[in-house]
Amino acid sequence: MEKKFTSSQAVGAIVAEFPQAAEIFKGYRIDFCCGGDKTLKLAVQELGLDENTVLEQLNQTYSKTVNQSKKSDEVDWRKESFTTLVDHIVNTHHLYLQKELPQISEFVTKILRVHGQNHSELTRVHKLFHTLKMELEQHLIKEEEILFPLIKEYEKNPSDQLLDKIKQVTNDIEEEHEQAGDIIKELRNITKQYELPANTCTTYQLAYQKLEEMESDIFQHIHLENNILHPRLQGRI
Repeated sequence: MEKKFTSSQAVGAIVAEFPQAAEIFKGYRIDFCCGGDKTLKLAVQELGLDENTVLEQLNQTYSKTVNQSKKSDEVDWRKESFTTLVDHIVNTHHLYLQKELPQISEFVTKILRVHGQNHSELTRVHKLFHTLKMELEQHLIKEEEILFPLIKEYEKNPSDQLLDKIKQVTNDIEEEHEQAGDIIKELRNITKQYELPANTCTTYQLAYQKLEEMESDIFQHIHLENNILHPRLQGRI
C-alpha cells in the first residue's frame, strides 16, 4: 500500500489529508466533523466496530486513489489561502443551505400534515429540523458578517490582537457546530437512518432524501472549519 493510516490518528486529520475518507467514515457513522479530534481507535470502539476492518478499507481505498490520476478539481484545503477557503465555504456550503433549507422546510411540513397521524415521529422530525434551520441561519450570518471578515483582515494584516478576536469567535462557532451535529444525529436516529415506511409518497421520499443530503453537506462544512480552518489559524496544522 502507498500509505498506511493508523488507528492512533484523529479522524478529522485523516479526512483533511485524504478527503475520500469522509465517505468511508459516513458509511460507518463515524463522526469526522464535530468528533474530529477523536482517534480512529476510540471512534470505532465507541461504535462497536472492528478496527482492522475499518483500517483495511481506509488503506485500500487510499492505495487505489493515489495510483489513479489526481482529479483536476481536487483541492488540498490545508494549503490554500484563508481567503480562498472561506470563500469556498460561503459559495459552496452556505449557498447550499440558503437554497435547500426553505425547500426542506416545505417537504417536512407537508409530510407532517399528510402522514403525521400515522407516523408520530414526524412531529419530532418537524421540530428538530426547524430548530436546526433557525440555528443554521443565525450561524451563517455570524460567519459571513463577523468571523470570515476577521479572518480575511488577519490574512492581510496579521496581529496577535486580531488573532485573539478570531479565536474567541471560533470557540463560539465550534459550540454551535456541536449543537447542530447533535440535532442531525437525533434526526438520523428518529428516522431510523432515513428508512422510508412502506408505500410512501414522493414528498415523503424527497423529504428524507433532502435531509440526508443536508446532513452530508453540513458535515463536510463543519469538517472544513473544525479540522482545517480553525487549526490552521491556531498554528496546529
